[in-house]
Amino acid sequence: MDHCGDSFKVGAGRAVALVLIMGFLVTGCSSTRLAYRYADWGIVWWVEDLITLTQPQKKQLNADIESLKSWHCSTELPRYRAWLSSLQSDLALGNPAPAKINNLQNQLMTFFPPLLQQITPTAINLLSSLSDEQVSELAGNMAKKHRELEEEFLVGDAEEIAEARAERTAERAERWLGSLNAKQQSLINGWSESRTGQARIWLEGRQNWQEALLLALENRNEPGFDETITELISNPEAARGDAYVAMMNSSMEAMTSLIQDLLLASKPTHLDHLARQASELSGDFKALTCQPGSEVAARVLTSH
Repeated sequence: MDHCGDSFKVGAGRAVALVLIMGFLVTGCSSTRLAYRYADWGIVWWVEDLITLTQPQKKQLNADIESLKSWHCSTELPRYRAWLSSLQSDLALGNPAPAKINNLQNQLMTFFPPLLQQITPTAINLLSSLSDEQVSELAGNMAKKHRELEEEFLVGDAEEIAEARAERTAERAERWLGSLNAKQQSLINGWSESRTGQARIWLEGRQNWQEALLLALENRNEPGFDETITELISNPEAARGDAYVAMMNSSMEAMTSLIQDLLLASKPTHLDHLARQASELSGDFKALTCQPGSEVAARVLTSH
């Protein structure tokens, strides 16, 4: 899906959720177990890119993440496997109808709220422990990252930006469908051309959310801080602004149509490729479910 680097790069409070979800939905299937095993280190790296943590903060963060992973593997991984099973069953019957695709997408989106709810205490624990110096460091690094993203997504004219977006999307589609045919590539090009301007709106919404976070951190020792962070994580659209919400709604509708069109334009080889990817991912989930870290690591080393 395009805008994993655009629309779906969300603010700091959702980084934990994204790292874990990426292990399943973005990382290549063959490395899913590896990504899950080391998801905790991925989170630590992300935090340390923005904030220099103290040893007590690192210790607390790692403990919180281990608790999160224990819940996740016992509660959420079985849901992912059931979703993949439904996808495999639909693919076995041929090209899924648009209504079926919509249903699968709606089910997929239900995976995010429970994870966001579970990561909220971890975020609150960490953010409430920050010193003034760490908050200042966070603000500076957020501003630096924003400038880097502007250079990455906004440099060039509209045609160049659309071409880069189409290229990213085609690469992601090929991982799931195999080599695209001319019709599928044309669909992606047309979709990308229609999304002109959304990267700028996304960046502005992202910046609005970060400003709200920094404002909350100014009052992190005051009553109500926990509730403010909870709202920023569970309802980030309120901080990002109306333009962002409208853009995301339009973007999701356009992406849904693109996915449906890509599948309708698929040949049997594309659907077979997708079925194999889903089967491999399901196998990774089965191998992961609630195993101790050492056992997961052993399986990873022997399977790569």
